[in-house]
Amino acid sequence: MKQATIIGSGLVGSLWAIYLNKAGYKVSLFERRADMRKNTISAGKSINLAISYRGWKALDAVGVGDIIRKSAIPMYGRIAHQIDGSTSFHPYGINNQAIYSVSRGEINSRLMDIAESSGMTELFFDSQCTGLDMNKNIAYFEHNVNGIKFETKSDVIFATDGAFSTVRYQSMQRLDRFSYSQNYIEDGYKEILLPANSDGSFKLEKNALHIWPRGRFMLIALPNIDGSFTCTLFMPFDGHKFCFNNLKSKDDIITFFKEMFPDFYQLMPEIAETWTDHPISSLAIIRCFPWHNKQTVLMGDAAHATVPFYGQGMNAGFEDCTVMAQLMEQFEDDWNGCFAAYEKMRKPNGDAVQDLSLQNYLIMRDKINDPDFNLQQKVEKRIHELYPDQYLPLYSMVSFSDIEYHTALEQGKKQDEEMKKFILNHDISWSTDDRTLDDIIHNALGKEILA
Repeated sequence: MKQATIIGSGLVGSLWAIYLNKAGYKVSLFERRADMRKNTISAGKSINLAISYRGWKALDAVGVGDIIRKSAIPMYGRIAHQIDGSTSFHPYGINNQAIYSVSRGEINSRLMDIAESSGMTELFFDSQCTGLDMNKNIAYFEHNVNGIKFETKSDVIFATDGAFSTVRYQSMQRLDRFSYSQNYIEDGYKEILLPANSDGSFKLEKNALHIWPRGRFMLIALPNIDGSFTCTLFMPFDGHKFCFNNLKSKDDIITFFKEMFPDFYQLMPEIAETWTDHPISSLAIIRCFPWHNKQTVLMGDAAHATVPFYGQGMNAGFEDCTVMAQLMEQFEDDWNGCFAAYEKMRKPNGDAVQDLSLQNYLIMRDKINDPDFNLQQKVEKRIHELYPDQYLPLYSMVSFSDIEYHTALEQGKKQDEEMKKFILNHDISWSTDDRTLDDIIHNALGKEILA
């Protein structure tokens, strides 16, 4: 029987094990951490994930999507919270299109369960990879608890061990002509768990992503099945009036939230008491190339770690699985050919999703309050509603289709310029009534919008 080694039992590694099992591979799945399933999985332990079209496509391809849907909450748009307490709803798409909030721990545990229950995947925890012999397809490990060193040999090795991949660091980065960059953004993040009401109900609208945009920083909240919200504050570490390093005392924290997030403070007046429940963490974008050497390949964050502002990190990693599975069928046992095609296809998309993520951070923390930006969003949404098969806004291309990320990025740039010209040339403003706007769109379609 064909043997595969997967290093890293996170989201991509666990899903990829299921793909390999269905392709007839016996999988050894190694993880440096303890088995997360033996601990209580609580909400708020990590940034909540948002599954969109690409993620569901990858899950459904191996028949596990409906299992994950049982614990997923649809979010039909963003609700923006202003300092004065007012709110506005910004739908993600049309016809009730939604992205879905899921717990990282919950989905990861379910995928590990499914892989293990197949009888084709064996999981090894507390097993730190210490290096590879890529000429012989041997992976070396050391057990974290008893210190025993061991090795495993297989037909092929998949490194899905995350942004700070040991495989990439210990083996790939030592290769000649291997390009690598690790760039931290100026901002960090802190997690905050907003508990449910005493009766288990939600303190905020359940079916939306909540956002408190404040120009240079922002707070977001995603719903959990138990009625709580996993909230994340994104903010500079230092160098600004409002930054993490200026919040030195409980009084500082209370003053900050009362001034910048007064409605949130009313929901959670104990914020200062829970401030230290989660650490302040950093955010980095990692780029590298090539993604493979001989029979070893990088997938997911190990190849293209991004920041979380488009909610596409997991979706992009899951799409890696979709693409790799298709190429496996095409190339059969020619792994070198398969991996070369995979990295050629996916590298531009890995770069693009990183660019899209940084771009969307500016939108979420700042532009969502810009009247000109919101007018453009309104016009684009109406065009999409009237001509859904002919015009897709950038967000829909990214979240509700499998158009390649790099294609969406380039098309989005073109459409942004076209929309600005379209609105200016037709003197569209907030005072333009809906009927007039529809007439303008109908008359212009095919001339300016889709030129």
